[in-house]
Amino acid sequence: MTRKVLNRHSEALFEFLWSPVCGHEVFSHIPFEGVFCRDCNTQVELQESHEDRGYEEAVLACFDTDTTWNLHVDEKLRRDLPDGSAQVKILGAPGAYTVDWWSPEPGDDWEPVERGEFADIEEPADVSHLA
Repeated sequence: MTRKVLNRHSEALFEFLWSPVCGHEVFSHIPFEGVFCRDCNTQVELQESHEDRGYEEAVLACFDTDTTWNLHVDEKLRRDLPDGSAQVKILGAPGAYTVDWWSPEPGDDWEPVERGEFADIEEPADVSHLA
């Protein structure tokens, strides 16, 4: 009897992914708890997409801010998600991923933080101890 091993973790996908709350790209896995942005603690869950349009990979990344810290402290460094959650559909293959769409769609009420958008801004000293 042989077992088929499903590789559900893709390092290349996590190298592409960033938090739409703070723009940082480093995620931590806490066994039995989930995967979280190391900077703002936003949780991310990956799901296979039902439709891939012929791409090698089609993944839904679902972000949830229930565990996010410091959203109330400095809006210049973090941006809350509408209703506390958002999804992004990612298509492609390692080294060639692209964002297909965001849900809810970015607009006047909400824009996801771009990768590294706040990277050159220092967090005030009186805020860093709260994280």
